[in-house]
Amino acid sequence: ILCGGLGTRLSEETVIKPKPMVEIGGMPILWHIMKHYYQYGHKDFVLALGYKGDYIKKYFLDYNAIKSDLEIDLKSDKTTVKKSYAENWKIMLSETGKNSMTGGRLLRLKDLLKDEDSFMLTYGDGVSDINIDKLLEFHNQHNKIATISAVRPPARFGTMKFDGDRVSEFQEKPQAGEGWINGGFFVFRKGIFNYLDDDLTILERDPLEKLASNKELMAYKHEGFWQPMDKLSDKE
Repeated sequence: ILCGGLGTRLSEETVIKPKPMVEIGGMPILWHIMKHYYQYGHKDFVLALGYKGDYIKKYFLDYNAIKSDLEIDLKSDKTTVKKSYAENWKIMLSETGKNSMTGGRLLRLKDLLKDEDSFMLTYGDGVSDINIDKLLEFHNQHNKIATISAVRPPARFGTMKFDGDRVSEFQEKPQAGEGWINGGFFVFRKGIFNYLDDDLTILERDPLEKLASNKELMAYKHEGFWQPMDKLSDKE
């Protein structure tokens, strides 16, 4: 999960914390993303850290204590976990550079992922009800390097349909009002690393463009819910 960006358009929140730690419903958006993968049985995560990565490290260092019943003996200064409600996640928190771009962050994870035939990757600021099982099934059916999830974001404006001059239907900002765009939720084979050059590589530019040109990029079309958190209005 890419967690290192500056999140400048959400500066009201990201002056204090990294964007993936902005809370939705009392929990960081990063947690919601991880819970979504966990719902489909995925427990091993690599978090590509950058801007304010220490904030994310501190959160997960305290996570088990926060999610547990604790017995604290103040005399001996001993704390015992009586019952933990934490998920059985294994989390690698990897520093990938404060100024690295998306492709550069992924490239820095190459050694960690070298033994994986395929792995999933997504952004730390977008949630969806995408079916991860079906995404992986789609990826495994083709022999290409990359699968990208294609989504249709909510339209900026409501739409009207007419019967002559009479408005027959009004729909406020329909989900499928725009064309297909990159929704994150990628699946890659390790051949992706041949398309990444250095820290300044932007995954969404040359790498994806070259994959498409080489007929190595497939799209899983997701028609359901998808929402990024680019601005404060998105967070609200």
